[in-house]
Amino acid sequence: MKEYKNNEDLDNDVVNEPAIDYNKIYTYADYLKLEIDEMVEIIRGKIFRMSPAPKVKHQSISSQLIGIFYNNLKGRSCKVFHAPTDIVLPIANKKRNKSTTVVQPDICVICDPKIIEETAVFGVPDFVIEIVAGKDVKRDTQYKYSVYEEAGVGEYWIVFGEMRFVEVFLLENGKYQRLNAFSEDDIIPVKTLPGLSISIDDIFEGV
Repeated sequence: MKEYKNNEDLDNDVVNEPAIDYNKIYTYADYLKLEIDEMVEIIRGKIFRMSPAPKVKHQSISSQLIGIFYNNLKGRSCKVFHAPTDIVLPIANKKRNKSTTVVQPDICVICDPKIIEETAVFGVPDFVIEIVAGKDVKRDTQYKYSVYEEAGVGEYWIVFGEMRFVEVFLLENGKYQRLNAFSEDDIIPVKTLPGLSISIDDIFEGV
């Protein structure tokens, strides 16, 4: 996976809105003040337009996964969240308002209740899933991959709905290692939640 070391790598995918200052690095404080008529994310200070309303296939996969995690997490300290939930990824030794990454993962699991607040999650999820849809392929496989790795998200799944497979990455010594690409009839172990395994057939049931 390509890592993005500076904001020049992201220029081709930023939001094209008159109100946006392209010479500015946006922070969470700026995000709270934005006045545009669409949902956006900030990745390394650049603003990205969210996709239009997700297609039925995307939502079906999301619903399947949410149901699996919700049922498994009953009675546990971990909680599952789905988009749109703001996740403000931290910057070492800086206040939260200075964060330059604010994302809305399709699904995430958080086991530390202290980082969950009323307005957003301020900290690093234990587990993130992104469901690839349309033009979001590059964002999920490169841009978000890079910031999730850097922030320390321990487990990252990328679900490819059209091709019906899931890539799984685990964080080891600060770098993602690709566990496998799982497809039809495979069972995926959830390393974040020992004892839980999810069938590919269950993820894509009815899709």
